[in-house]
Amino acid sequence: MSVAPIRSLLPQGTGHQFVLYGDSCSGVPSALHEWTFAEVNAVLRRLDPPPEFILFPGDEIIGLTTDPDELRAQWRNWFEHEMAWLDREKTPLWHTTGNHTTYDEMSERIFREVLQLPQNGPPGQEGLSYWVRRGDLLLVFVHTLWTGLGGEGHVETAWLEATLKAHADARHKIVLGHHPVFPVNGYSGTYQREIGHEYAKPFWDILVGADVLAYVCSHMLVFDVQVHQGVLQLCTAGAGTAHRMPEGVEYLHCIQAALDAEGLRYQVLDTAGLVRERLQWPFKPADTWRSLSSGLHDADFGGLKGADYSIHLRITGNTADKAHAPAQTLFSAFDPQGIAPIWLGLRGPRQTLTLILGRDPGRSPYYWFGPDLLPDQPFEIDIALHPGMGPGGVLYRRPTDRGWSSFKGAAATGLERIVWPRQLSVGHGQGGTYDRPFVGKDLAIRLAIWA
Repeated sequence: MSVAPIRSLLPQGTGHQFVLYGDSCSGVPSALHEWTFAEVNAVLRRLDPPPEFILFPGDEIIGLTTDPDELRAQWRNWFEHEMAWLDREKTPLWHTTGNHTTYDEMSERIFREVLQLPQNGPPGQEGLSYWVRRGDLLLVFVHTLWTGLGGEGHVETAWLEATLKAHADARHKIVLGHHPVFPVNGYSGTYQREIGHEYAKPFWDILVGADVLAYVCSHMLVFDVQVHQGVLQLCTAGAGTAHRMPEGVEYLHCIQAALDAEGLRYQVLDTAGLVRERLQWPFKPADTWRSLSSGLHDADFGGLKGADYSIHLRITGNTADKAHAPAQTLFSAFDPQGIAPIWLGLRGPRQTLTLILGRDPGRSPYYWFGPDLLPDQPFEIDIALHPGMGPGGVLYRRPTDRGWSSFKGAAATGLERIVWPRQLSVGHGQGGTYDRPFVGKDLAIRLAIWA
């Protein structure tokens, strides 16, 4: 029985359209992951038009064997059977290393031997780290578990910085590696779940300084997007590994994307071919604003709005003369009969900007944490609440920042299921003037809606 094609997102004018997916952990005939990987590939093959190229950020095969012949056999099965449908001359397929494929010197050697990737990486990492240039697009692939530095979680940065500088003329720059830099879905652990924490800041500073669009990774068995200083971290690890992090929330998937002068657009497709998540980055600026003074206000929106309906708050004010540890409300949305499902304010002796999200009555809320606000200081901060970005969709930006950054959180989902209440409060909670009041002065909020 024929299946309907899936319409690909296309660039507007000159650009690129491609697929990202990773972590199939397959290569063994008739094993579980062969079947799940085939389900994802069946969706990818329905794309119309097909992608110009494919990016696979690691863990193609289950690997993790001491037998080099077994490792080669898995790679052969993956390429000659599971991926036999793909004409790699017509549609290039580029890979990163992974913890299932390059876990020791032997497996690094076989990775080089089998994949025959460009040899333009740093000394000792030829065929493991490399770069590819496609017109105005630079793709840089880093080895986040190089044995020469210590193995899993260790990554070289000097070559990365030099490569990005050498291609500063590229309009679009994407860096790919297997391990995330920032925790995903609350799962954290240096060298195991992210790159070593001592590398994280210098690595990300290099990306920010070079105006990189996105860092693409996998490893954590999720789909996740977040942003830090204007650079996306896009985690795609749903190409077939059957278990998820967490189960029941994450799903097998591939990402089809388009890139052009307006930025990046993507759609995340599950094994039924349904679009589960999507994003346009960067945001289009809002053009209609509503001013909210301190007190209560009726919302001109409400209900379950979906992934494309986002709220932008521009908050200005002056913090109190001394740090005030009790909670201070900046903005809240609530219905009178229940605890506010959305509360944004300052908490603790460091006056940490905090979003509290209560999605389910009777269940503990989720917390997201932004920057600390110093006492006796004027402040201006933009907040974006973007359901389409999942847990990464609680963002902030200050005038001196390089771009948007996601709040820190430990949830696997975000605002996508929030039913927006019809009552808003500014400067105090839903209980009136004395409920968690803001103790500074000159608080004002402007609100805009992206739809």
